[in-house]
Amino acid sequence: MYILIVSSLIAFGLTPLVIRLAHAFDVLDVPASRKVHSAPTPLLGGLAIYAAFTTAILANSILDRQVSAILIGGSLLVIVGILDDILNVPAIVKLVAQLVAAAIVIGSGVAITLFPRFWFGNFVDAILTIIWLLGITNAMNFFDGMDGLAIGLSIVSASFLGLFAFLSFQPFLGWFSAALVGSCLGFLPFNFRRKGPALVFLGDAGSTFLGFTLAALAVKGEWAENNIVDIGAPVLIFWVFIYDMTYITVSRILTGKVRSFRDWIAYVGRDHLHHRLASLLGSKRQAVFLVFLFAVCTGLAAIALVHASTMEAVILILQAVVIVIIFSILEHAGNR
Repeated sequence: MYILIVSSLIAFGLTPLVIRLAHAFDVLDVPASRKVHSAPTPLLGGLAIYAAFTTAILANSILDRQVSAILIGGSLLVIVGILDDILNVPAIVKLVAQLVAAAIVIGSGVAITLFPRFWFGNFVDAILTIIWLLGITNAMNFFDGMDGLAIGLSIVSASFLGLFAFLSFQPFLGWFSAALVGSCLGFLPFNFRRKGPALVFLGDAGSTFLGFTLAALAVKGEWAENNIVDIGAPVLIFWVFIYDMTYITVSRILTGKVRSFRDWIAYVGRDHLHHRLASLLGSKRQAVFLVFLFAVCTGLAAIALVHASTMEAVILILQAVVIVIIFSILEHAGNR
């Protein structure tokens, strides 16, 4: 609770300063056809979250080799994200930075461990870890398209990570999760207001930092001895990200919008889950709340896996698959 409160107060105090800084240096997100906001809005909001999170962790000396690696990798993405918010960095450069950050984390020992400990197993585990880290990082960046959406999903995901940490006695995971939740809560009033548009956006620095840190924490966590549960719990917590990334990838390939990997990393469109739901419901705010409920629903299933058997884990994962199928059918029929 102490870490959560400290990080929240720091983020709440720094965000107005970041807004002034963005205005002073003209680092603004200007409305465009692929965007949903209607007025130039300050970026660099991620700086407040990064500063609050890092201060809360370092001030409490919560450090080991793996924690330091996650902070270094996240810091690299913050730097590249700030440059992107200011200069519009090419997608391939951002991808290389994400690969370097993933390599730093994997080198510290934070990696998925599904296969036997020999060279081929280690190689496959490393590839899966890279796919996981980059997938969640970019999925979070994609969700940073409506007021409060990415920051709210970060709060939901980090809260479930923290709850799982409490139930399974993992203090490091709990401290990190508390710092993330607090940082995001301090920023939330400026990004998701009851009346009026957001006063500041996360920017690439904020969304990629949050996505990468959450994904790395999920890998660092000790979920279960059972491989199915070990995979199932973090997958369910991040299910909304996995679903959106999978859906848009398949959809863009089938419709011919992307024909190569370069096309895929460079393509930007309004076909993500929140865009489709906003079109269907006629309300961006309702779409955001519906995505939140989606994430809470699958997150609760993840918590049910704490003491679950293999069969129970399989059933809960199948339930998540059924949920996204229902979502897909209804929204497709409605939008048609």
